[in-house]
Amino acid sequence: MDKRLTRSDFVFILVFIFMLVFALGAFFFGMKIGTDRTEAKYYDLVKLRKDSGDQTAYNQSYLVSFYHTVYLPFREFNLKWSESMEQIESQTGGTDASSLLKSLSKLAEDKYQNTLTQTVPDTSPLLVEAQEEYLKSLKLFSKAADNMQGSANQVAPTVLMGNISKDASFTEAMNYALSAQKKYFDSIVKWHQLMDSSAKGTEALNGELAFNDWSQLDLNLKNAYLAGLLIQSRTFGSYTPQDVTLRVDDMIRTGQAKKLNLTTVPQVVELLVNTQAVRPGDFVQGKTKYYGGEMLPQLPFFSKIE
Repeated sequence: MDKRLTRSDFVFILVFIFMLVFALGAFFFGMKIGTDRTEAKYYDLVKLRKDSGDQTAYNQSYLVSFYHTVYLPFREFNLKWSESMEQIESQTGGTDASSLLKSLSKLAEDKYQNTLTQTVPDTSPLLVEAQEEYLKSLKLFSKAADNMQGSANQVAPTVLMGNISKDASFTEAMNYALSAQKKYFDSIVKWHQLMDSSAKGTEALNGELAFNDWSQLDLNLKNAYLAGLLIQSRTFGSYTPQDVTLRVDDMIRTGQAKKLNLTTVPQVVELLVNTQAVRPGDFVQGKTKYYGGEMLPQLPFFSKIE
């Protein structure tokens, strides 16, 4: 028997289709919202992990490890080089310049081989680059000493010192060493930022800082800034950036800089370097005078004279 659909049947079918379409639409809309929220959640997690990785890559354990396995071996060579250059220049104790240069070349090569076997985490790019540059520096110092050894005893000490300072290998070795030092002190700034979220980064170290701007910097930023100035002035000696920092602060706070009409930190550093007014250990001997409340990583060169 032929049974026709009633008006109510049509209404029911239309309502059912509408409800089905609405349900499907709501399902897909909800799925999209859920997907977007999940993606946003994981994006935040990934970003947080990345940011955290940038910071923990420069935690104290990495800084200490780098100090003992990379920085200290180079530092030992650096001090020996400076001591030998002073002996050559002053001709103390019947100095045999050729023999000194030979021993310096061997020492640089030994330190190179020792440093080469040390592992620095890939997550710490500044420390990785610093290690590479210290290695290049040691290799070039060894070459520079070899270059000068043959004629060392045949020329006057002043001539030999001039020849060393003009030697291309020495110049490159010095530049790599100063650059590596700057990267290590930049890493210390990153450590400080990990410990104190309000601490400024190296982006604050622009231009010739006036005394007021200098006074706003924490000690780690001051050291990093002066490590950069030592690169610019090509100053390679036995003292460290923190030794220079102490002398700069002393000049400013005692009013000596003002009396000499100095207005920027680079001007003070230039005077200190040119007059040889900075000595190794200046920072350790005088740090309680100005830096009692400063935050520093537990690295030996901040607490004892090397």
